Amino acid sequence: MSKSLIVAGLEIGTSRTVLCAGEQGEQGKVNIIGTGTYPTTGVRKGQIVDMEQVQVCIKRAVEQLEESTNINVWHVLVAVSGGHIHSKVNPGVLSIGDADITQEDVQDVTELANNVKIEDGRVLLHTIRQSFKVDDQPGIIRPVGMRCKVLQLDILAIDALQNRLDNMMNAVHKCQLEVSDTVFGGICAAIATLTPQQKSNGVVMIDLGGGTTNYVAFRENVIAAAGSIALGGDHVTNDIALAFKIAHNHAEEIKRSEGSALVDQESNGERVNLPVDKGFAPRSISRKSLHTVINARMDELFRLLRDILGEQDVLPNLGGGVVLCGGGAYLKKVKDLAQNVFGIPCTIATLQNVTGVEGLEQPASFATAVGLVQYGLRNEADKGKKGIMEMVKGWFKK
Repeated sequence: MSKSLIVAGLEIGTSRTVLCAGEQGEQGKVNIIGTGTYPTTGVRKGQIVDMEQVQVCIKRAVEQLEESTNINVWHVLVAVSGGHIHSKVNPGVLSIGDADITQEDVQDVTELANNVKIEDGRVLLHTIRQSFKVDDQPGIIRPVGMRCKVLQLDILAIDALQNRLDNMMNAVHKCQLEVSDTVFGGICAAIATLTPQQKSNGVVMIDLGGGTTNYVAFRENVIAAAGSIALGGDHVTNDIALAFKIAHNHAEEIKRSEGSALVDQESNGERVNLPVDKGFAPRSISRKSLHTVINARMDELFRLLRDILGEQDVLPNLGGGVVLCGGGAYLKKVKDLAQNVFGIPCTIATLQNVTGVEGLEQPASFATAVGLVQYGLRNEADKGKKGIMEMVKGWFKK
């Protein structure tokens, strides 16, 4: 086992709990050395509703990873998602008189922009620099040396409900794990899936989870919009269960094996056999009806996201298209539906700048956990050599 720094990322999803551990590999890539997964119970729409069940899921994922890698996990980065995640652009405005902008001016306006006011009961997760505005000229990347009267810097602030974070961290702590940081899951998935060219051209990453859908949009290499909505694959499963009066687990099975985000007009007259429960007679449902139910919910989800991005003036700048990840990205024809709704090319994500994931089934569903590892290793590198090993000493025993 390598003696290099190892970082672990934990995603407590509505459908699945995922733990990934990785280290810095060759040529700037991150090497994933192990994963642990376990079906999640006790989470609804990204929110913990049963603390004990969630602890069991975390422990099982940790056990699976430790057994396959022979390391003991002590610290984890934790992904945060859910409809309680909010974002807003916070401007910092500095009057400098008709003069050349200095580095000190940049530091002052950055401090002003980072002074984000949030509501009581919420906590700031991230402040992300967007771009400068020099008088009436927006989109400035490096303003030092330019002459202006007013310098402005926009910061994208992402915040969350404090009690939701506290519940998640309490669940992790009760599993004898320390939380080294909490990170918005959408940022993690974007790190793991988007290329520099896509970010430059403008792209929106949509992470289709079980109970929530995260999104992050880039414009000219900076995050222009980010957020989370409380809609996901579980809502599709519930719709199927209600429409055809079948058990939730059977509805999930049928969605995965026979479902489609678009209605196949050639499926008229075709039937789908339902799983047989003991004591019940075998029966079937119309394939077209099944696809109609799925399409209605997925179309609603994508149109909601399109409206949100439209309000934030992001849609005209998406030359890189739409990138889908998460377990929902593997629903049949979901890429085609997204392309129809957004009117731009859509692709299923591939994991970027990472090794050790070749054997993963549906690798795009691991994007958040893999991105957590990449985020953690990148942050440690950015902090420089000073104090890094002292800070992370004891994260793992080998």
